[in-house]
Amino acid sequence: MKIKDLTVRFGAFTAVDSVTLEVPPGRIVGLVGESGSGKSSLAKAVSGLVPYSGSITGASRVQMVFQDPYASLDPRMKIGESVAEGLLRLPGQARVAEVARLLDLVSLPAEVAGRYPRELSGGQRQRVAIARALGAEPDLLVADEITSALDVSVQGSVLNLVRSLRDRLGLPILFISHNLAVVRYVCDEVAVMHGGRIVEHGPTLEVVSEPADPYTRMLLESVPRLRR
Repeated sequence: MKIKDLTVRFGAFTAVDSVTLEVPPGRIVGLVGESGSGKSSLAKAVSGLVPYSGSITGASRVQMVFQDPYASLDPRMKIGESVAEGLLRLPGQARVAEVARLLDLVSLPAEVAGRYPRELSGGQRQRVAIARALGAEPDLLVADEITSALDVSVQGSVLNLVRSLRDRLGLPILFISHNLAVVRYVCDEVAVMHGGRIVEHGPTLEVVSEPADPYTRMLLESVPRLRR
């Protein structure tokens, strides 16, 4: 996916200001910044949820996974029904089999299909949301703060899942986060966003080890460190 000169305005306010960014095939690109930096507005534009100017090419099917997995799942629908929403192209039995395959892809047993969202943990619900997104066969997955609402104890397993999807499917992922430590763990590249613009972009290890922009250095300094 290639973004060129993308701008998002809400009235007189410019949330995203002429951003150019590429998410190459089989790569996870992190978009990091504080609240209000414009990263979620950019994610919504890429997903077709808000109007924008500029161009987005190379990704005709984009699926977005949101921060709160409980809010994104209908509590009245069983998990299998939710995952199957994007599988209407398939006949009945094939749809059941595909739901089971998608659940397995996110490391959930097939019997989860018969449960309701309230019966699952936060980490399991987020896996279901990812499985549902994968069912639409996206060209690009947009992950918007997908671990920030989860307990720290399960964040790592969801991040490992994201990395495995890149490796197994070659799926390009735009990974949105305010947490540079999370981005450092999961992303191949990182773009730092501030005031609606990209202020720094490059390979993750390069950006976190030798940040060129003062804002990036400030984000790094705010990452908690273990104390002896």
